[in-house]
Amino acid sequence: MDKRRLGRSSLMVSPLCLGGNVFGWTVDEATSFKILDAFVDAGLNFIDTADVYSIWVPGNKGGESETIIGKWMKARGNRDKIILATKVGSEMGPGKKGLSKAYIRSAVEASLQRLHTDYIDLYQSHRDDLETPQQETLGAYEELIRDGKVRVIGASNFSAARLKESLEISAELGLPRYESLQNKYNLYDRSEYEAELEPLCRENEIGAIPFYGLASGFLTGKYRSEADFGKSPRGGRMVAYLNDRGRRILAALDEVAGRHNSNPAQVALAWLIARPGMTAPIASATSLEQLKDLIASTTLRLDAAEINQLNEASVGG
Repeated sequence: MDKRRLGRSSLMVSPLCLGGNVFGWTVDEATSFKILDAFVDAGLNFIDTADVYSIWVPGNKGGESETIIGKWMKARGNRDKIILATKVGSEMGPGKKGLSKAYIRSAVEASLQRLHTDYIDLYQSHRDDLETPQQETLGAYEELIRDGKVRVIGASNFSAARLKESLEISAELGLPRYESLQNKYNLYDRSEYEAELEPLCRENEIGAIPFYGLASGFLTGKYRSEADFGKSPRGGRMVAYLNDRGRRILAALDEVAGRHNSNPAQVALAWLIARPGMTAPIASATSLEQLKDLIASTTLRLDAAEINQLNEASVGG
């Protein structure tokens, strides 16, 4: 499996990142282990999670995904073969959120403990914190990197203006810079990233690792009518996608997939992987069958005409 450099860092990652948001939510520990095993067995190495996954589930307190991944790495003894990404900043409880130095120092220790590791490859600011100076946040990361607890840092859910500001601060003060950006981007949701973030990332060699690569499952093609919304816990989100433009995109995905003996999910991810400046889209799987589609997308090569067809079908997003 060919690897791609993440930003200007030394991290070399697979062209697809496995999303850990479903571990401890819609996927139990045993199934999570099987999915993680199959992902690595296929030659991929990039896994993304966050401390807050999956606090929204009744009975959960956050950290469930990190705990499962940590148990898996400990059981398999494969920590050195994994590029592990997690995040800090989203609310874990009263007073437990943000990007202050004190909170980052506390949160990273909790993540390291859950993950059964002494270092995190990619530590990401999950959400921008307007109440904390970016210099303070970047300074906290500098200490973690110096201490060997973090290798590289990344940003998630940042505006172009705030990401640009952070890069200027890093350059001016000699602080670590964000080497990756995690944002919403897929064949349906395009404008937010392409308008300002994509040019900024490409100019500054920041690796794009977008989430919602399959638009919460819409681009798999399994949601063709309102009657399909009950197929998964995320089905309710499909009302935002099932419109004339969404159906046009599905039709184009179907047509391209037919030429490759493939399916819409594989084509949608292959389109992302082929995007200039893209490092690795993030996608999650709740079964080994779904994972097969994710893995197959890494070897599916779309030609220029097919990419143009998909681009034209998704105009307006």
